[in-house]
Amino acid sequence: MAESADFLKSIAVATSGLRAQAGRMRVISENIANADSTAATAGGDPYRRKVPTFSSTLDRTLDARVVSLGKIRTDNTTSFRIKHEPGNPAADADGNVRYPNVNSLIEMTDMREAQRSYEANLNIISATRRMIQRTLDILKA
Repeated sequence: MAESADFLKSIAVATSGLRAQAGRMRVISENIANADSTAATAGGDPYRRKVPTFSSTLDRTLDARVVSLGKIRTDNTTSFRIKHEPGNPAADADGNVRYPNVNSLIEMTDMREAQRSYEANLNIISATRRMIQRTLDILKA
């Protein structure tokens, strides 16, 4: 039955989306957790924001394109935040402390987007399961 194969493809593709978005959420949560950390040594570099990427590959067993979490790269384009805190152990010779280049507003926006994508993939799985159940009900009758 070609229809059952299509149902399984739909579920497998949506599942790959769930995994990718869950990985994205992990990276975002790591960024948020380290937003106020400082370097371990005076004048050193603090945590640098990480940015998830995605890749699309052909799953030959499904004959469908699936998504996966790609490389996690560091954000080298955004500057560190600098605060003048001479008493801080992480301060440089001028009394400045470097803080991560994490913007909580951007992270929360990315998290909301990842959450919506995750929910959309869950809805696809739920709708597919309902369609399978309806098909089975028709075949039983």
